[in-house]
Amino acid sequence: MTEPAAEPARGPIPEAVRERLRTVRGFVFDLDGTLVLGDRRNRGLRPLPGAVEIIRWAARLPMPFVVFTNGTTKTPHELAETLRGIGFDVPDGAVLTPAVSAADTLIRRRHRRVLVLGQEAIAVPLREAGLDVVLPGEAGPEPDAVLTGWYPEFTMPALEAACHAVWDGAAVYSASQAMFFATAQGRAIGTSRAISAMLKSLTGCRVHVVGKPSLAALRSAAARLGQRPADLAVVGDDPELEVPMAHRGRALAIAVGSGLAATDSFDHLPSGLRPHLYTSGVDELLSICREQLTQPGS
Repeated sequence: MTEPAAEPARGPIPEAVRERLRTVRGFVFDLDGTLVLGDRRNRGLRPLPGAVEIIRWAARLPMPFVVFTNGTTKTPHELAETLRGIGFDVPDGAVLTPAVSAADTLIRRRHRRVLVLGQEAIAVPLREAGLDVVLPGEAGPEPDAVLTGWYPEFTMPALEAACHAVWDGAAVYSASQAMFFATAQGRAIGTSRAISAMLKSLTGCRVHVVGKPSLAALRSAAARLGQRPADLAVVGDDPELEVPMAHRGRALAIAVGSGLAATDSFDHLPSGLRPHLYTSGVDELLSICREQLTQPGS
């Protein structure tokens, strides 16, 4: 299949992009700034215009989808319950966090014991996958991996424990290297990047990203959809996350302007790395999808 030109479609949508959209076999939706906005602790979530409707449309088509957030304040199950509580028709298995892609990556790389610098929400999916999780201050065998996530309670003893683990040979993984995420109050700082930066500064370690925009994250989403990454559409608001991830997996990159991204937010990117399609929000995207894809009973 010929790749459509990677540029924001702010006017008429190029036919190559329309054709690509018609052949999409699944969607990967970002959460904050794309489907919802919440506060700086990812609470008080409210749907953005068209968000509940586009998920309902995907479920009825049926079009496989997942919601993939880089946040690790809630487990996928907790987040699915929260979303259902505000009107979204999402099953537990349709919600992913970097803890899920981290578990996939850690198991594939044969890690067994993981020091988690984060809250319980990032530890639960690791335990469910069969990994041995250790928290800062806990005794036991040395971990062979360190994973950083959302951790506003981070302390110097936790940093010291992680440094000793790295000096003893542990690999370092980060749920996210995003500087910010979108909230109703504006940008909020991502703690995973800050913590892993301290670790890298002190130990010289390499930081492996397991959340967006890594190919590992997209592959985890694709595996749960039963599709190839190249057959998916990735929808998000962050120029540093969803669009680069889509291009890494040759997926269709769709940007929305409802979160971090303004109309010109993608203009600094090389032409081959810009979104294939730019919309003001998922409400506009839903209108486009309804035009291109047939929904029985619609």
